[in-house]
Amino acid sequence: MPDPIIVGWAHTPFGKREDKDAEELLADVAGVAIENAGLAAEDIDAVFVGMFNSGMSKQDFPSSLVLQSVPALRFKPMARSENACASGSAAIHAGRNFLKAGQGRNVLVLGVEKMTGNSTATVGDALLGASYRKEEADVPAGFAGVFARMGQAYFQRFGDQSDALAMIAAKNHRNGVDNPYAQMRKDLGFDFCRTVSDKNPIVAAPLRRTDCSPISDGAAALVLSLNDDAANFARAVRFRAAAHVNDYMPLSRRDLWQLEGAAEAWRQAFDTAGVGIGDLSFVEVHDCFTIAELMAYEAMGLAGSGEGARAIIRGWTEKDGRLPVNRSGGLKAKGHPVGATGVSMHVLAAMQLAGEAGDLQLRKADLAGVFNMGGSGVANYVSILEAV
Repeated sequence: MPDPIIVGWAHTPFGKREDKDAEELLADVAGVAIENAGLAAEDIDAVFVGMFNSGMSKQDFPSSLVLQSVPALRFKPMARSENACASGSAAIHAGRNFLKAGQGRNVLVLGVEKMTGNSTATVGDALLGASYRKEEADVPAGFAGVFARMGQAYFQRFGDQSDALAMIAAKNHRNGVDNPYAQMRKDLGFDFCRTVSDKNPIVAAPLRRTDCSPISDGAAALVLSLNDDAANFARAVRFRAAAHVNDYMPLSRRDLWQLEGAAEAWRQAFDTAGVGIGDLSFVEVHDCFTIAELMAYEAMGLAGSGEGARAIIRGWTEKDGRLPVNRSGGLKAKGHPVGATGVSMHVLAAMQLAGEAGDLQLRKADLAGVFNMGGSGVANYVSILEAV
């Protein structure tokens, strides 16, 4: 079967959505994405929902919640995908596989998470569900502490990278100013991100508050269709490649100074697409913490091992650099509603490729890379996208 294409999308603002639960967030994007694709609900053959939850919402089992807002989808097959912080990409892969298996022509993929409304301790414990609890349940500062261990290992091997992490945070906040969906639309500047203060304390050394993505609510959606129908749509973005690999979950089983699973996913995606890092116009990467973006530079081959700081210090990853990274503001500024993140990353990349990114639009947007990660480099998804 021909590879599926992205033909429509929708995206809520991310942030503290006190007026919305997960069902209402899904309602905000489901019908809009179908309409954006120029389809009717009756044209959709299946629905796939990415949601992590892990106790953050008492309403689990979200796959049929969309029926309250789009009743015409009744009796369609629907399923939830969960792969920690990469649940959205897992849902995209489920939708692609449904189409590639010849089971339909159009699918709706949704990503959603309702995180706020819980105590910080509750959210922290929920996120630890994406770690190996047998060994990591008591890590100080929760999931930030997990990535802090990775940062410590990286610093011990390659030296203090605090300047580079602050530069990454500052870059992503500058980019987030232009994103109408972003939770944090304020240019914080390098000095604020670099300096430990009452407003920017150490969360888990070496990570400061500005090195950590915020707790967030939100949803995103896209419509996938078969490539041989591309001429029927106003826009079409195809997957040159879509790779997924999983690595060990226990931190004790891995070298914490590198993202080996991410590197393997990038290798597979580049091989399938027949391109290399130098062919990409821009990249959206999973910067749940700034150390993750720094290590992602090396995993994708933009910089050598231990040399990721060069990419940010030399301006390579700025919006006007050789490979813009997280023009959207990334998870750092845009927010990280866990199940929505992977779908959001694909939506914003598709908008760039279609020339519909508004104030975020890059001068050159021909070939995109997307890297979405579940857990501490455990579930790794890489997509290579281009406009048809």
